[in-house]
Amino acid sequence: MIDPRHQPISCIRAIAYIEGGPLAPTIKGTVWFEDVYGWGSQVCVEVRGLPAYRPAMDGKDPIGPFGFHIHEYGNCQVGNPQDPFQNAGGHWNPSNQPHGNHAGDLPVLFSNSGYAHMCFYTNKFRPRDVIGKSVIIHQNPDDYRTQPAGNAGKRLACGLIQGI
Repeated sequence: MIDPRHQPISCIRAIAYIEGGPLAPTIKGTVWFEDVYGWGSQVCVEVRGLPAYRPAMDGKDPIGPFGFHIHEYGNCQVGNPQDPFQNAGGHWNPSNQPHGNHAGDLPVLFSNSGYAHMCFYTNKFRPRDVIGKSVIIHQNPDDYRTQPAGNAGKRLACGLIQGI
């Protein structure tokens, strides 16, 4: 017999279609959020068109691995082309945690020839919690400690999270 406490509370799913902005227009991808038996979410991302990796040199930040976050607002308007997607707000942080432990702090994306694919589990949110937020891919890796946002650099791509 299956314990009813371990049954899905809701099998809600969400999706975000990622589009590159003016700093990386070739980026296209999808992020899926799926309820994991009422305890959290499985998040899968597939992205193409990421810029080529460049290590930090001569005082310049690296390009990649790429910071990957859920941001507060579902707004992917470019705004300033030199500093796009600022209307998405900061990292989503519903429990007021220090950076590195925000619900919106996701693992960095590692690119192979512009392609990244990753799936992971988190118990920090369920798909219904992130509907109406946005997903941002940043130019630099997140250091998971600099406050408030991990020093992840410019915002390269954005996608609105929608229920499905």
